[in-house]
Amino acid sequence: MKLKNRLAELVRKYKHGWVFLYIFIYLPWFLFLEKHVTTHYHVIQISLDEHIPFIEYFIVPYLLWFAFIIAAFLYFFFTDVPGFYRLAGFMFTGMTVFLIICTIFPNGQDLRPVVFERDNIFVDMVRALYRADTCTNVFPSLHVFNSLSVCIAVSESEALRKHKGVCIGTYVLAGLIILATMFLKQHSVLDVMGAGVMAYVLYQFVYAPQKRRVPKYARQKRPVL
Repeated sequence: MKLKNRLAELVRKYKHGWVFLYIFIYLPWFLFLEKHVTTHYHVIQISLDEHIPFIEYFIVPYLLWFAFIIAAFLYFFFTDVPGFYRLAGFMFTGMTVFLIICTIFPNGQDLRPVVFERDNIFVDMVRALYRADTCTNVFPSLHVFNSLSVCIAVSESEALRKHKGVCIGTYVLAGLIILATMFLKQHSVLDVMGAGVMAYVLYQFVYAPQKRRVPKYARQKRPVL
């Protein structure tokens, strides 16, 4: 009986976990696109991309992206439910927009090197990445958008803003991840810009309204002298 009550308490406490059901929408849709968008797609790249060198060492921050996103979700899930809902709403909306764009406008890039100038463990990791991830469905870059989502969530968190080290670490890692998408030839500059624009637009709907309400509330509570 105690175990049953304990489980019921955990369900009530973490009922916001239902949000993660979104994976059952995103994953099948994304895998469908990865399977069917293989040859006939719009190439997303500009001349500036050709001047960005391939640097295999950026595979490290690129792969850290996965831990970066998971850590952010876990923090807000266990410590800040409203912040968790905002982060999830922001990120999952952007991911859905990405899926819609790739569905009606199949896209990809042809930036990946055919021959590598060096041979080391980092290049081997990049080769593995290329085998696992196609060069299609790239616009806008989810690596970039989701990194920006975490940065925004951290900057909007009253608790995290007090920890300068956490904020700086978040922004630095996000910056390295964004650079990695271009230096590994995973994304075009256009993909990065598209992710930035999408983050800016969604911010106006998810975070900005709350910020506008806070000053109004503060004025209402201000004592009359």
